[in-house]
Formats: sequence, structure tokens, C-alpha cells
Amino acid sequence: MKKILLLLILSFSLSASFATNPKREFRGAWIQCVNGQYIGKTPTQIRQMLSDQLDTLQQCGINAILFQVRAEGDALYKSSYEPWSRYLTGTQGMAPADGWDPLAWMVAECHKREMECHAWINPYRAKTKGTTAVAQTHSVVEHPERIFEYDGLYIFNPAIEENRTYTCMVVEDILEHYDVDGIHMDDYFYPYPVNGLPLPDQAYYDADPRGFSTIEDWRRDNVNLLIRDLHQLIRSTKPWVKFGISPFGIYRNSPTGENCKEGSATAGTQNYDDLYADIVYWVKQGWIDYNIPQIYWNLGTKAADYEVLVHWWNDYCGGRPLYIGQDIERTVKGVDPNNPNSHQMMAKYDLQRSLSNVQGSCQWYAAACVNNPGNYRTVLQKVYHSTPALQPLMPFIDNKAPGKPQSVNAHTYAMTGTVISWDAPRAKKELDHARQFVIYSFAKGEKVKLDDPEHILAITSATSYTLPAVKKGTTIVITALDRLHNESKPVKLKL
Repeated sequence: MKKILLLLILSFSLSASFATNPKREFRGAWIQCVNGQYIGKTPTQIRQMLSDQLDTLQQCGINAILFQVRAEGDALYKSSYEPWSRYLTGTQGMAPADGWDPLAWMVAECHKREMECHAWINPYRAKTKGTTAVAQTHSVVEHPERIFEYDGLYIFNPAIEENRTYTCMVVEDILEHYDVDGIHMDDYFYPYPVNGLPLPDQAYYDADPRGFSTIEDWRRDNVNLLIRDLHQLIRSTKPWVKFGISPFGIYRNSPTGENCKEGSATAGTQNYDDLYADIVYWVKQGWIDYNIPQIYWNLGTKAADYEVLVHWWNDYCGGRPLYIGQDIERTVKGVDPNNPNSHQMMAKYDLQRSLSNVQGSCQWYAAACVNNPGNYRTVLQKVYHSTPALQPLMPFIDNKAPGKPQSVNAHTYAMTGTVISWDAPRAKKELDHARQFVIYSFAKGEKVKLDDPEHILAITSATSYTLPAVKKGTTIVITALDRLHNESKPVKLKL
């Protein structure tokens, strides 16, 4: 078995020898709470576990964490509106024993490691099947008229305007109290359908159809209104915060049986028809800033082929930065159709990187990446994430670069070596402030090419950096990055 794994790594390395990693790429990982990984642990133990995960994820090049903080109308942060989550303490409404605020901690820990931190919320789920008791301050108790039950789930009724307003209040509360880089939602909009069980919302449609001739269009509009309102709220409150969605991997099944604008050559649950989530419309309206479809199936899956779906999202939903949601455990269990000695990781990555609109990946899930099945994490670290990456640009939010670093100089010390230092450029607006800096290195006589990530030594929020051993004549280049990773003009320093 060890020989097979070694051959896998070698084959991945050889395949990457003719491919260059991109300078800009979203490299995310989901950290969920609903898997129960916190239950039975003290806050100290949870912090240690998460810290170890973050360290390992940083080592394999992950540059964004999507941290689940609202699973069922609850909170893994100090919420002004909702009770503490049972997924954190075991009892809904019970605060962590030492007053810990997981979201504040996660933001600080991510930023310390030069990662983004996106707060991941579920907008509609009020109670999961496994929750047997809710806090007296929960919406299910305080506002039962706003909730409906479906197959054991309790759902904030998307038809009720107060629920839309309430969700916006929850997000605004996060924005006001936490320095998050993004607000993120996954695939749970209207509940996944159960055969023979209709949604209990006919009376709401009959009472106010709002001009829609079908209840299906009316449901989609209910969700559209929430997405629109959240987009407007985020832009008006903190315009640099990114708003992203991770929809189910199939938008619609193609009516023609082949990939077309209306749908993909698939046969599965659909965002548009079953979950009433019109992700394509949201992208066209500019209401979301990034899109991570969960393409968790493998190459060759009959009903939902990874290759078919990646091509479809690239071709028909690339109007906003597009990242691919990867299922690690399923990927390493699948056999590459063109290489029976390999699992599917290499084939999937090579495929998505060949497509013009795909600008990154997100790993489902963080702990699986850390556990390294099939050497998945090792291959990320050694091959696909072997060089640092800036975040993809979002010029539709802001395209103005910050000023360049000031007062750049170098000092050589006997004990530590050469240390370069600089001052951040001045800025009046938050969007123009330099938040991080990129350090490049070029050998004597080598042409300075900032588009090649092989030359990046570090991305850092500090204003000094200790260089590794460098030869005389080396050129160091420093640039500044704002919150959206617009990059300044370079400053060169010849050693």
C-alpha cells in the first residue's frame, strides 16, 4: 500500500512539472459544526483541535476558512438575537464554560495565518431532526407562526417577510461585531423534497401570489428577495465583505439530454426546481460575489458526472468568481477512468484548472483534508498548492490598488540574517488600506516577473520579514494588498 501511495505522489508531481500553479486562486475549506466534532469537549480542547487543524491547513496552502456559525437559528458567536448552539456546548442556549467566542477566535486565528475567514450561516433551517430540545429564546418558541415543519425539520418560512428581515438582522449583527472577510451560505434553501410530502405553503401563496402564476416561481422569488436584501445589506454595511453561496451541484437537468443553457446532462435533485434557488439569476444580477457549487460526485458518475458538471458551471455560470466544491473522501475512493492506479484527485484538478472561469476549490471538509486520506493533503501541499496564492480579484466590488509600501530597507544581523522592513502606505478609506504585503525574490540577473508565484516568498500582514539565505545581487520586491487583494505597484530592493 505504501508503494502505491508513493507512486501516486510521484505521478502527481510529474504531471505538475508541465503545469504552473496560478498566482491567484481561492483555496478554501469548510469547518462545520453539525458533524459533532465539538460535543463533549471543553473550550480549551476545541480550541486546540481547531488550532491544530488550521496549522495543518495553512501548511497545505489553504487560504480561506468557511466557518459554520449558524446551523439552526442558533449561534457559535455572541449573538444579539439567537441562543448558543447545542453543537458547541451540547445544550442549546448554554454558553461556553469560559466565555469563549468561537467566531471572534476563528477570525483572529485565520488572520494570524494570513487566511480569510468567512462566517457560514444557514438562512432557513430552524431545527434539525436531531435536535430534541430548543432554548426558550429560540425563534421556534418565540415566533412559531413564522416556522413550518417538514419531514422532521423546522424551517423559517421563506414566504414571510419578517423572516427575511430577521435573517438580515442576524447578518448585520455579525458584520457589526466581527471582522469577517465573507458571509457564506450553503445549499439549504427550501428543504430537500420528500416524495409524497408537499410543502405546507399553499395558503400563503393563495393569500398573496404577488402576480406569479405558479407557486414554484413564487417560491423562487421568495428566495431571490432574501439574496437581494443580503447583498444590499452587506454592500451598505461593509462593502469589502464578500457574499458567497455554495449551491447543490446541479442547477437543472437538461431537457435535451446534453449540456445546454437550461441545464446539465444530469439526472438529480435540482437547485432551480427542487430547492427553489436560482443561482444563475443571482449571478446575473450581481447579488453574489462568489459561487462554489458542490460538485461532490466522481468522474464517470452516471447521474451526475464531475466532468459534465464542471464544464456546465464554467460555461453557463461564470459571471462571478467560480470555485469548485470538492468531496475529499469520495474523490480518493474513486478510480481515475484513465489511470486505474490512481484515485481521481489529479484528474479533477487538471480538468478544473483547464477551464477559464474556474478560479479555485473548496475542500469538503477541513478535518478530512487534515486526515489526509489517499495522501490528498500531501498532494495539495507538494503539487497543487506548492506556491502561495493571492485571492481572485473582484473588480465589481473594488478595483483600486492601494499605495505601494513606504520606507523599504534591509538590515543584516549576525544572529538572524537579513531583515527587510517597510511602512504601510497611507489611506483614507478602508477599501484603500494595505492589509497584507507580498514578498518576491529574484536571483541576480533574473527578470522581475510578478505574475509567477514561484517567486513569492511570503504573503504577510506584518511590516517586516526575515529573509531566508539569499545571495548577493538578489532583488527583493514588495507589494501591498488591500482587503480584496488588489495589488500595489512594486518596490524593488537590491541586496
